[in-house]
Amino acid sequence: MNTIRRPTQQPVALITGAGGGIGQAAAQAFADAGYALAVHDIDTATLDPVLTALAEHPVMALSGDVRDPQVCAHLIEATRENYGRLDVLINNAGIMRRGNALSTSDEDWALTMQVNVDAVFRLSRAAVSVMQTQERDAQQLRGAIINVASCWGVNPGPDHVAYCVSKAAVASLTQCMARDHAGDGIRINAVCPNEVDTPMLRTGFAIRGLDPQTALAQLDDTVPLGRVGQPDDIADAMVFLASDKACYICGALLEINGAKPVG
Repeated sequence: MNTIRRPTQQPVALITGAGGGIGQAAAQAFADAGYALAVHDIDTATLDPVLTALAEHPVMALSGDVRDPQVCAHLIEATRENYGRLDVLINNAGIMRRGNALSTSDEDWALTMQVNVDAVFRLSRAAVSVMQTQERDAQQLRGAIINVASCWGVNPGPDHVAYCVSKAAVASLTQCMARDHAGDGIRINAVCPNEVDTPMLRTGFAIRGLDPQTALAQLDDTVPLGRVGQPDDIADAMVFLASDKACYICGALLEINGAKPVG
């Protein structure tokens, strides 16, 4: 783990699942916006590209399976201990399992809920406890939490019952916690992407026997704006939601979909 102490002038962001496509883009975007970072993934080896790209930035690497409650608590506490505070939590770690109710196993259902819902709850709860102790800024705010939900959590799509239900839970959790903790000066919002060109999406195509590049080109044709989302599209929205320019946005579910309807 890198242990670079927080420069007093920099805000601090913790990003889970930072080794994935959206996570890597978020880490770069928040570093470019002047944040000191704690980046997490289940295995620190997956963070090597992030650490290399951000070698000139204050960054620490954390690992662990977020299904473990102790890991969730450790990620928040380690960030606070290293930097002295936590300004932004990005709950980005997540998984996707295909299947309708008949083809979804108990194991896949449990795994999806543990990673996509339980971990988000535990991390957010721990982050709120830390942020409540921090001084308010000029906008009377103490911190921000940004969850990664999905357009399919707002308007479910087919053959992804566990994923859709888990992301609907994240959307509801976002709005519940936003209302409960706005008075503490903590803004909680969610980004809700549709398809994004990530290794997860490409791997899903390959598992189904499709050529990823051909499948992506076909997906481009289904999006009114003419292309599938890119990780930077999501990361830029996260940085905005964490910024002072979004200081009055709380409890929002920001759909990032190129105007593509779900279904």
